[in-house]
Amino acid sequence: MLKRRVITALWGLPLLVVVVWFDKPLPWFTVFIVIWGLLAAYEFYRLVGVSGIRPLTVFGLLFTLLILISPHCPSPFAAPLLVTLAVVLPLIWLVLRQRVEGAFTGWAWMVTGFLYVGWMLSFLVDLRLEAGRNWVFFALFTTFGSDTFAYFLGRALGRHRLAPQISPHKSWEGAIGGLLGAAAVSLLFTLSTPFQITLSIGQGVVLALLVSVFGQVGDLAESLLKRNTGVKESGASIPGHGGFLDRMDSVVFAGIVVYLYYIFVIP
Repeated sequence: MLKRRVITALWGLPLLVVVVWFDKPLPWFTVFIVIWGLLAAYEFYRLVGVSGIRPLTVFGLLFTLLILISPHCPSPFAAPLLVTLAVVLPLIWLVLRQRVEGAFTGWAWMVTGFLYVGWMLSFLVDLRLEAGRNWVFFALFTTFGSDTFAYFLGRALGRHRLAPQISPHKSWEGAIGGLLGAAAVSLLFTLSTPFQITLSIGQGVVLALLVSVFGQVGDLAESLLKRNTGVKESGASIPGHGGFLDRMDSVVFAGIVVYLYYIFVIP
């Protein structure tokens, strides 16, 4: 497992740096997030289907696509309008078809998947467009630092279970390791390098701790989904890491935290 994780990281991280760094002739990061988001959304709806529920997958994928590209729309009403349409149009379709059995449950899970995958991932696209590539790097790499330190420290020292009913292998020691890892990575963004952002050391550490906390909550939230559907991984598309949904659980929360910090705190 560890060997496969390392091999995947060796080709995955350079690819990620390239798509975040370059934005011409296409917004490559948006393209990357759209592909990732659609695959993750498909995995989400497939997981829901395992439990016998019939989510409105086509509607979910369509509105996930639209919300992920909505940050490129100049109108500030694009995202709210899409969220409204994603809620209302499938209900109208169900009423017109007079579908009754499991209809409301399927609609609710469709909306949940659209919001969880599409809407939350769209904050990373917003962050790239409004704050620039280095803020995206901060969100991604502090998350990766948190996940990596949590994994290794948890394996080495983990004794006290963090949430045994949701994820029995996670420990408080690992969670603390995640905080330390995120804080350590954040310091790299305060140095005079091409990746530097306008944060003091204290601000960087505080933001990194928030990223780690919310990222670990996101990880547990996805574990809760898998527990409810009775599967171990959302997929096997990424060697050593599971599926696309597995790899976005922490990142979506981190993107929101960093975006809101940038909008409301950075002058």
